[in-house]
Amino acid sequence: MFRLLSTGLLAALFFSSTFILNRAMSLEGGHWVWSAALRYVWMTAFLIVGPLIIGRGRLLVATLRLLRAYWRFWLVAGTVGFGVFYAGVTFAASFAPGWVVATTWQITVLASPLVLLAYGRRVPLRGVVFTVLIFLGIVFVNVGQVGAADWGVVLWGAAPVLVAAFAYPAGLQMVWEARAGGHARLPHIVDPVLGDSFARVLLLTLGSLPFWLIVILLVQPPPPTSGQWVSTALVALFSGVIATSLFVYARHQARTAYELAAVDATQAGEVLFALVGEVLLLGGALPDLFAVVGIALTILGLVLYLLAQGKR
Repeated sequence: MFRLLSTGLLAALFFSSTFILNRAMSLEGGHWVWSAALRYVWMTAFLIVGPLIIGRGRLLVATLRLLRAYWRFWLVAGTVGFGVFYAGVTFAASFAPGWVVATTWQITVLASPLVLLAYGRRVPLRGVVFTVLIFLGIVFVNVGQVGAADWGVVLWGAAPVLVAAFAYPAGLQMVWEARAGGHARLPHIVDPVLGDSFARVLLLTLGSLPFWLIVILLVQPPPPTSGQWVSTALVALFSGVIATSLFVYARHQARTAYELAAVDATQAGEVLFALVGEVLLLGGALPDLFAVVGIALTILGLVLYLLAQGKR
């Protein structure tokens, strides 16, 4: 369990860059559609070129073969897990500060047990309690800032992320279920390629591309800014490739619904890492008493996940 949680927290560290960069692109006038779509264009390039550079061309061929064999599944999983998820996050960044988006995103900590329940997998009660504890910590971290916010902005920033918070674990869980088998409505994919985290991320990324093409055609945004090309490349590398690969790896190493919920709960660390990063890198204010209490609750929840696992 320690390895799962540490991997999940490392992923959260890289994930935290998303909220800051998305908000920066929005403030510079970049359209949210390009902030989202270009990330997955860059991810596709990184995930295809990367294996070729390091001599893993056979893995790439096998991955594309698996995509062709189950293209309908990867289209749905990629659209839900990557498309709907990231469209909500980037759309919200156009209307709300990064802290609103980051805080609301932590709803995914509570959404995970519900998603697992929808797939017929129950999380033990103590796992739900620990998850709620972690979420309360996130609320405390940001409660002082809510009072100064425009609630209309909060709504526009929160509602899309609420949808995204359910879409992300739902899409990833589809892949977990397909690999595990036993689900009537999902194919049982028995292929060693699914054991590679980079391959799984590439399959989901490629599955999401039609969604992004449709969004571009429907919205018809103005051309992307020069800054968006650079920023989306950084988001694609840090959050899309590194963080997502680490997180998907941790989820697929989980063997029970309890462990899956614990890994998903590590995403709460994104807000904490963003807070530390703002203080150290951007000269942000030090956390107040509420934030300190919230940090303590979040760490306590993760520690309890770890200790309770040893008593099972």
